[in-house]
Amino acid sequence: MRRTPEMQTTELGAGVVKRGTRLADGRELFYFDDPDTTLGPERAVDARELDERPETATMRQDILSGDWITFATKRQNRVMMPGADADPLAPQTPSNPSEVPARYDVAVFENRSPSFGPALNEATDGAPAAANPTRGLDDLAELGLGRTRTSVGRCEVVCFSPEAEGSFGTQSVTRARTVIEAWADRTAALSALPGIEQVFPFENRGEAIGVTLPHPHGQIYAYPYVTPRTQRLLDSIHRTVPDLMSRVLESERSSERVVLQGEHWTAFVPFAARWPLEVQLMPHRHVPDFAALTDAERDELAPLYLRLLRGVDALYETPTPYIAAWHQAPVHTGRDTVRMRLELTSPRRAADKLKFLAGSEAAMAAWTAEILPEVAAERLRTAIASVPEA
Repeated sequence: MRRTPEMQTTELGAGVVKRGTRLADGRELFYFDDPDTTLGPERAVDARELDERPETATMRQDILSGDWITFATKRQNRVMMPGADADPLAPQTPSNPSEVPARYDVAVFENRSPSFGPALNEATDGAPAAANPTRGLDDLAELGLGRTRTSVGRCEVVCFSPEAEGSFGTQSVTRARTVIEAWADRTAALSALPGIEQVFPFENRGEAIGVTLPHPHGQIYAYPYVTPRTQRLLDSIHRTVPDLMSRVLESERSSERVVLQGEHWTAFVPFAARWPLEVQLMPHRHVPDFAALTDAERDELAPLYLRLLRGVDALYETPTPYIAAWHQAPVHTGRDTVRMRLELTSPRRAADKLKFLAGSEAAMAAWTAEILPEVAAERLRTAIASVPEA
């Protein structure tokens, strides 16, 4: 078996080792080895014959809202719920030419069918320069008919495990800590790319959410703009006080909506929760993103987050679909006011019922909630109490 002649190796926190290489079509691939890994330092070469990467998608501006919409037409062809023998996120075998050439603990690689990228505002380390790049936040905020820009950016896949099934919540504390280190490393690296305005790690779990692969994995999007949700948050901070998020956390910590807390983190059902299951997890200290977390904050997050997710799964006899969204501060604005937080939401409102966004919610963003946040918090506290500590 051929071996990579060179692999960039970096020692990260918690004993995690990062090994960087490239796939056959030039996409970046990073292995993040657990501190107690049984893997050797060498990794197999990606020997596949791959087509050239697709052209970077184009964004169009919706003049009525100011939102930028990406048209990534190549994503229509992505794989849908393959069997374990055709899992594209599993380590490659002679019968399965998947995306990751070698056995791994945690692997992160550029998505073959991205919504953003591979082009950037400037040619950078193998990524081409965009023909019609974004021109800063002021340019993106302007309104005009027929405005387009290249969808610069980066989309990465984060494989939590080489196993064919599972989720973040099924991982060990050691593995969870490795993933957190990977999130921090990639947040810093993606934030430094030309044209990137916000970095968003997330996990979609369950077919009801629209998951196309059962493999335990998440994604990271590096956007060429500040997302609409974050723009609304920045507007709320501007209209109230700079320490708004600190005040929100203080209010929630003194309420009956807290479901789990530690020395550095608190999880709570928010005062005006929209979804049947909605939890936020926020650091006690102002931290803009994963890269800014201390080792102590990362160490506590691993078991605490696992316990939260396992509590969510203890609510019912079957696993609950969810979106685990790690909101981080934009790269070039709001760093001193926007605090990172997890927002975990699920449409599951009963064992056999889902909340569907219909006319009022979907069309007008005018929400009606069926479960009081205090009731939802009590149910989740009970479920978490039934779960052994991670």
